[in-house]
Amino acid sequence: MRNTRVAGAVLTMALVVAGAAACEGDKGGAAAAATPPQPFGAGGYRGLQLSMTKDEALASGALEAAPVSVLNGCTDYAYKGGPAPDPVRMATEAQVHEKASKAMARIDEIRANRKPVPPLTPGASVKELQEYNNRLQELIKQDAADQQEIAALNKDLDLVTPARKARDQAFLATGRVNFGTKGLRQVVAPADARTAEGIGAGSTEEELKRAYEGKELKPAENGRFELPAESGSGGPDWFYEFTMAEGKVAALALVKHNTYCS
Repeated sequence: MRNTRVAGAVLTMALVVAGAAACEGDKGGAAAAATPPQPFGAGGYRGLQLSMTKDEALASGALEAAPVSVLNGCTDYAYKGGPAPDPVRMATEAQVHEKASKAMARIDEIRANRKPVPPLTPGASVKELQEYNNRLQELIKQDAADQQEIAALNKDLDLVTPARKARDQAFLATGRVNFGTKGLRQVVAPADARTAEGIGAGSTEEELKRAYEGKELKPAENGRFELPAESGSGGPDWFYEFTMAEGKVAALALVKHNTYCS
């Protein structure tokens, strides 16, 4: 009988402790749920600061160690826990970059070697006029050939656009970080990220304009909107970029103007 009472007391105590632990767990979960996610902003995101060098950003632990894109000579990294590198897509990007680089170099060479039409000497003789005409015809013929070659080379440059779209689509949900020749160049937000004003993927154009009314929100190329980043963000060239599709924000990024991949 005594053993039965002891066992009952132990069982009662165990239930009390378990209940207390469950309550504490519920409180912890409620506290975690009550903590709002970090807004996507120029003051910092996921441990990254816009003023960081590439080495500082990689050492911060905010990014995966291996690059996930090498398009246009820039290097992209996924946030910690993001997608692994896709060797097939990256190989395609490398080929596109090589073709585009060679095409651009050749176009620059053609333009640099283009010869101007020589001036016609006043009072030129018939012979000089004939020579001038012959030279002019040669230049016209060469220019036509150059334009034909440039048109063919532009096809290699055009390969960059679908490659860029494929990369952007691959990281539309998870976001990515892009580095150029002078360090951090672009911070692309994950799909669930929101600015301090609550704007992110899925926000309507009306909501976007209302959130940044009077704050220099302006239309940009390709149907985007851009907004100067707040002061103290790493320099005056940083802008929020809102990519639009069907009247809604499709992607959100912080972009540094006047920076290049290669």
